[in-house]
Amino acid sequence: MSDDGEQIPRGADCDIDLDEIEEICAAATPGPWFVRHLDDQNAMNLVAISTVEDTGRGERWPAFDHRDLVAATLVQHPRYVDCEDGRWDENAAFIAMAREVIPRLVQEVKRLRAISGGSASDVDS
Repeated sequence: MSDDGEQIPRGADCDIDLDEIEEICAAATPGPWFVRHLDDQNAMNLVAISTVEDTGRGERWPAFDHRDLVAATLVQHPRYVDCEDGRWDENAAFIAMAREVIPRLVQEVKRLRAISGGSASDVDS
């Protein structure tokens, strides 16, 4: 059961298309991805997900290659990438982590389904 008391579908009843998830992962920019803390042209914070590791220097545009960026969780000038809760760093960390973890999780679910004959409920305990 979920935290709100709803029954969570499992095994053959689960409508998660693992093949589709694998296709989406394979089509995305190859990993690993990293969180980068940069500055925009006005020296305001820019939090991005990149194929290049963060240098810790907070490079200011144009001192970094924009082609290395996969996504951004904060762009302040102009302020067009932002989130109300201010969790820019946390969101960036999640996105970067998901690039590596989701394909591994899909493989693990497939392995467990194969062991249990397609039903995840057999491997819950």
